[in-house]
This record gives sequence, C-alpha cells and structure tokens, in this order.
Amino acid sequence: MSRRGRKSKLQKILITGSAGFIGFHLARHLLAAGHRVHGFDGMTPYYDVRLKEKRHALLRAMPGFTATEAVLEDMATLEKITRDFAPDAIIHLAAQAGVRYSLSHPRSYVETNFTGSFNVLEVARQARVKHLMMASTSSVYGANPEMPFVETDRADHPLTVYAATKKAVEALAHSYAHLWGLPVTLFRFFTVYGAWGRPDLAYFKFTEAILRGQPIDVYNHGELWRDFTAVEDLVEGVSRLLPLAPPLPADRGTQVEGDSLSPVAPWRIVNIGNSDKVHLMDFIRTLEGLLGRKAICNFLPMQPGDVPATWADCALLQRLTGFRPGTDLASGLKPFVDWYRDYYRS
Repeated sequence: MSRRGRKSKLQKILITGSAGFIGFHLARHLLAAGHRVHGFDGMTPYYDVRLKEKRHALLRAMPGFTATEAVLEDMATLEKITRDFAPDAIIHLAAQAGVRYSLSHPRSYVETNFTGSFNVLEVARQARVKHLMMASTSSVYGANPEMPFVETDRADHPLTVYAATKKAVEALAHSYAHLWGLPVTLFRFFTVYGAWGRPDLAYFKFTEAILRGQPIDVYNHGELWRDFTAVEDLVEGVSRLLPLAPPLPADRGTQVEGDSLSPVAPWRIVNIGNSDKVHLMDFIRTLEGLLGRKAICNFLPMQPGDVPATWADCALLQRLTGFRPGTDLASGLKPFVDWYRDYYRS
C-alpha cells in the first residue's frame, strides 16, 4: 500500500558519488534533515576535479558528514568503509556518466558502472542494509517508441554502452534482491539540471558558449524533446523513497496501481522526471531569456545513440510518496544561471 507522507527516521546513509552533481545535492538535503552521511567518491578526472573538491568541501562543513576518496573498483576500501560506518541504507549514484563519451570509451563504463555496481551490491548484501537505492537512467528505454515511458515498459533495446551497463545493473540487482532478500529501488533519472552541475551537460555548455558569444551545437537540427528535471525535484523524490524499501513478496498487502514490484523479489523501479517533454529550442530560448543574450546555433544531424525524445510517466512516484516533480523550466534554470555567474564571475 502507499505510504505517502511517511517521514524518514534518521539514518546513517552511505552515498557513492557524493562529490558528483546529484550526489552533492542529495547529501546536502539529507544532512539538513539530520541524517548522517558518509560519502564515497573516486574524484575521477572525467571533468574538472576542482568542482568536485569544492562540492565535498561544502559538505564537510556540515555536521554529520564524513567522506572517503576511493574508486568503486577498490573493493577492500569499500568493504572497510561499509563495515566501519555500518550504514542503514546505501544510495549508489557513482557511475561513469555521459552518453556520448561511451561511444569512445566503452571499457570505462563496464569497469565502473557494472563492476563498481557489483561491488556495491556485495557490500550491501554483507551489511544487510535496510534499503539499497541505485541510480539508473531514462536511457535504458532506448528504442522504445511508446511515451510517456512507464516503469513496466519493456526496455530491451538500449542504444549506447552507457544505457546497456545501467540496464545490466538493474538485472543484476534483481538477482541480489531475489537470492538474498536485499531491498532494492532503482530510480531512472530524466535529464537533470541545476546549480553545481556537470560541465559536460548540454545546458552547462550552452550557458558557457552563449556568455562567450560562441556558437552552440544543436543536434537533430533542434528537433529534440527532453523531460528536463530540476535537481531539487530529483532529490526530493529520492529522499521520499528512502523509507519505502520494497517489501518481500510474503509481506505485501494491496499494491498501488501500476507498481513495478518484482513478483519474486523486494525490487522496484521508479521514474523521476518532470512528466513533460520540452522542445530543445524552447529550452534554449528560456536560457537566452535568463542570460539576456541570444544563442548562435550550429545546427547538426542527430548524434549516434541519441533519441529524439524522452518523457517520464511519474504516476508511480506520486502514488508511493505523494510527490510529483513539477518545477517549470524558468524557475529551475534561474538558480543554475545565478550560480554559474557567481562561480565563474561571468
């Protein structure tokens, strides 16, 4: 049954990828709520490590935060930290991100996203955590033409190595949930944006180029639609799911409509998106308005592995938690623009 409105008890939470864009925001949100958080991050140089270091510095200034700098492939360190910290829950966000980067560096996705996630599953099993939450992606829907995307849709045709590794982790997590009764929630993100974002993301690149008077690359000649999700909404959704560990099949009452619970395991998938698809050119116009400058658009063909549209059905999230993301684009982008101008003095 839905447990909307249920408040999370204070917990010890291990967050992988705590120096990343989403991990930073989530850790800060949970710390402000009174939870203890231990961050685990490899500080890899996929983008400017100084940005990651500054995020961690802000978290270290908050009561209840500690951190370890190590990669997920370092199983000995991950095991030691899990034993010493004894988390009630693990939120696994660390990954090799970037759809396009996976075209030229596929091995790093297998090593980090799959092997690293396997290690997280192992320590979660050993620690018998109450809830393991794992980041997936809207990219797993791949070639699925039906929209909005629903968690119970088949997602058997990923279009990139990045998406394939995330889909493989979803399947591996199901086997752990089934074999060892490990409660697992996987959440599929949809085009997250916000302050302290990743420099490789389109909205970040667009802002940088527009302020410098340089052209921006607009793929598929602008005919793209995305379900843009403010990071604050994403964090709220994840935090509300935290106390809602999927129950074992024997412990279930009446399920909520459209639940993605496995029939044989305490395992669930939940979309977290804005439940609306926005045309890319409308996104660019909104950014232009906030920056007070026009973009110079370099229109290009579709990129390999890209999809024309993403669009989340978030009815399950709302039924489970009572929350549905709904931040409009201008309201969501303004904090990013303000942060960018301050951080880069632009």
